[in-house]
Amino acid sequence: MVKRIAWLGLCLLFVGQMLAQTPHVLQQVEDTAACRRWVESLMGKMTLKQKIGQLFIHTVAPIQTAKNKANITAAVREYGVGGLLFSGGELERQVQLTNMAQELADIPLLITFDGEWGLAMRLKETPQFPRNRFLGCIQHDSLLYEYGREVARQLKLIGVHVNFAPVADIDNNPDNPVINTRSFGSVPENVAHKVIAYSKGLEDGGVLAVCKHFPGHGDTDTDSHKKLPVLNFDRARLDSIELYPFRQAVQAGIGGVMVGHLQVPQIGRKPASISSALVRDLLKKDLAFSGLVFTDALEMKGISGNEGVCAQALQAGNDLLLAPRNLKRELDAVLNAVKAGKLTEADIDEHCRKVLTYKYALGLSRRPAPVPSDVRKRIETASTRRLIRHLNNASVTVLKNEEDMLPLDLSLSGTVLLSLSPSLAQAYPFYKRLREVIPVNWVRADLDSLRSLERVLRPAQQVIVAVHEKNVAQYASLLEPLAADKPVVLVCFQDGDVLLPLEKAVASAASVVLAHSDSESLQHYVADVLLGKALVDGRLSVPLGNLFAAGTGVTLDPNHPRDYKPEDFNMSSEILSQIDTIAEEGIKAGAYPGCHVLIMRYGYPVYNKCFGSHTYEGKQPVRENDLYDLASLSKASATLLAVMKLYDEGKFGLTDKASQYLPFLQGTNKSRITIQDLLFHESGLPAYWPFYEEVIDTKSCKGGLFTKRPDATHTIQVASNLYACTDFKLNPQWASRTSSPEYPVQVAENLYIKEEFRQVMLDKIAEMPLKGKSYRYSCLNFVLLKEIVERLAGMPLDAYLDSTFYKPMGLTRTTYHPLKHFRPSEIVPTVQQDFLRGGPLRGYAHDEIAALLGGVSGNAGLFSTAHDVAVIWQMLLDRGVCGDRRYLSRATCDLFITLKSKNSRRGLGFDKPDTEHPENGPCAAGIPASVFGHTGFTGTCAWVDPDNELVFVFLSNRIYPNPYGRNALMKLNIRPRIQQAMYQSLTK
Repeated sequence: MVKRIAWLGLCLLFVGQMLAQTPHVLQQVEDTAACRRWVESLMGKMTLKQKIGQLFIHTVAPIQTAKNKANITAAVREYGVGGLLFSGGELERQVQLTNMAQELADIPLLITFDGEWGLAMRLKETPQFPRNRFLGCIQHDSLLYEYGREVARQLKLIGVHVNFAPVADIDNNPDNPVINTRSFGSVPENVAHKVIAYSKGLEDGGVLAVCKHFPGHGDTDTDSHKKLPVLNFDRARLDSIELYPFRQAVQAGIGGVMVGHLQVPQIGRKPASISSALVRDLLKKDLAFSGLVFTDALEMKGISGNEGVCAQALQAGNDLLLAPRNLKRELDAVLNAVKAGKLTEADIDEHCRKVLTYKYALGLSRRPAPVPSDVRKRIETASTRRLIRHLNNASVTVLKNEEDMLPLDLSLSGTVLLSLSPSLAQAYPFYKRLREVIPVNWVRADLDSLRSLERVLRPAQQVIVAVHEKNVAQYASLLEPLAADKPVVLVCFQDGDVLLPLEKAVASAASVVLAHSDSESLQHYVADVLLGKALVDGRLSVPLGNLFAAGTGVTLDPNHPRDYKPEDFNMSSEILSQIDTIAEEGIKAGAYPGCHVLIMRYGYPVYNKCFGSHTYEGKQPVRENDLYDLASLSKASATLLAVMKLYDEGKFGLTDKASQYLPFLQGTNKSRITIQDLLFHESGLPAYWPFYEEVIDTKSCKGGLFTKRPDATHTIQVASNLYACTDFKLNPQWASRTSSPEYPVQVAENLYIKEEFRQVMLDKIAEMPLKGKSYRYSCLNFVLLKEIVERLAGMPLDAYLDSTFYKPMGLTRTTYHPLKHFRPSEIVPTVQQDFLRGGPLRGYAHDEIAALLGGVSGNAGLFSTAHDVAVIWQMLLDRGVCGDRRYLSRATCDLFITLKSKNSRRGLGFDKPDTEHPENGPCAAGIPASVFGHTGFTGTCAWVDPDNELVFVFLSNRIYPNPYGRNALMKLNIRPRIQQAMYQSLTK
């Protein structure tokens, strides 16, 4: 983790942007010193021409001709290009030419690919994934992440390092001739979520993601391949729509952005791809992007007419030049621009150094191994086919369902399936699946027999119209009166646009289902949806003419009631509404500025409300997606999950000595502490330890670090009758106000420490006195558990949790270091003034131990939303299952959530209600002993009741503005009272 933070300084040195988000790809570089040595060793040997060559991506066809091989040889040997982009063709040919080119190259080549929907976009007979418009209907971003991982796997198999995807354009112009289905949709927020999920999947799979076409190609009616489109919008409009997905992707750490050939008159006079105002000022400075900037293909007619286009693109701030029309001419033009002073050698060095750095990060410090000739057989696997099915199924969207037409009434005998299809064979899978469950009379529409069809349809009690072909306007005269007269389910196995000529029929239909395509497996799935045997929860990604707005969709779940309310789950809405009063009371009493309360039963939210604002000034209301500092709720929502998983895998036993995995405890008085002792808080370790005192020069504190009364230098209360000095100097042995290679670990906005300080903290724990093995709640127990997890998992805690739980579970807003991924406005502020860090805290861990460990600790540091926290705890309630995947075994879950200490109310890492003395416990009186959960110092909690299948989450920033004022949250008993109202609402 420390090495990753150190890499921040290296990355910023390259790109000169001190506020930039370090791209995820660079964060994965473990040995930054080795990277620097490799890059600088090459830079020292290269001529100016060779450095310029590294900035070119040359396009070639994957064909085995002497002319094409000579073209590749010249590009690699004579011009020293940095990479290649193959146009469409056959997989085997591309692999052969890739091997040839890499063998020719002195510096390994970046092999790039234009695979917006995977290999099939360019290579024949490769897996067909759905287009982005359809993926935009999916509600579970974890599937987009899996899709990115799978595409990355396939790309790496054929020797590709960079994918020119995903498209981050907003599809808000139906006349756009080039973007349309390539976009994830018309809603910027949804597009951003999909772009980030897919990009993270690609980059976690080892392939650089390049989102395009900056600043946004969606709202144009011109194809930039043919001429230059114009975006005649002001900055406010661009910020709210076009730029939104790019900004979010940058903040999430995407590694590449492609600049489109687009004229934006209100930002710059030149086309975006050669405009300093768009690339340097807007993308790099305003959006703080520090990754690789690619031009779109420079041979496109929207830009190719500009003289010296590559030199202009570099002047504008691009790093890599994609597909210029004449490689020799453009490379010479860049050389001449340097000689003429339009570009400096320092400019070229900056771009080249950056390209080489990314090559190292992508594994190109050594010549890649040749791609095997039989690679095709490894491209499509059973897992690939299963993922494609899941993506197709998850995109299915029910656009309307009047009078609960779906699921179909199976008691009706007069059901007719009318197929609008070129052939019976194409529509047969849908009929066959329906016929297995319900009697169906099947007919296919034929223009020559519309009158006879009317006779067949007249006695039907319900009609299913299945659209398999695109030209359906010809059937309007049949379908419009049919839908007006009978219950009709209209199922579209094509892009929804084909329904536009049937506007009246669609408006009259009882139900409309959009399936996007008609593969056999998808026809089976849609039939199951109609029969009430499958879940559907898609939401329309773009408007469907004037018929349906983007976001439209009906959830049908065979396992749960539709349009549910608390009464459907045997809970009283009237009693639950009392929670409103309790939550508002807390705000009025100053217990917290705002909060989010979420209660789930049987996995469904029965109460979900936000109250108040981020601060008492009330300028920013609390929203559902706001992130909170979970404080000690991190123990059970993060570290404990990792402990349970490793236990599940047999990596340790509960009675194992912690020192068995932590050598620094061997030979100390802690050598016999077991992992179970740590989980039960029975290790004997102190409740807390002020490690921060090592960071402060206590001699600089006039009157000492703390006093019992406030004075001019002791202004911040840190405990009852205790005030901290705020006018102190840092101990330079460990800390600094500025970042540097010597002080790389960021604690807060203006506090950095040495990476060795982590070991100082661990050594201090090893030296601490013990106080017997009676129960004493201690954050230090979970600090040690985090160290055990990392040694057994072989990776940092945050990376392990992210890959094992959070990302697969679709928890896109659960993270350590939230400022790396989210805007400050999305994170609820924690305190107004922190004595150690000398200012407000927003997005940095409040807990000093977690902060001094770089923001990732076993006891605290996690940030999340109420929704994501509820998903974690619902998974525990469901004994390790979330969605269709098992994360923990049932046996492990049963053990950890039921085992209780003999000496206290504590469970194995979980907190429990105090059933004997509820007034001393954290829960409401009279609740079941089976309840488990945890609380957090910042005013958070999560509680699970297995007996009644309840999950209760409460998030607040009760320590704002001052953590150590009167604790009104506790005094008013807010959380237990809300919990009590939840139980009082149970009607059965």
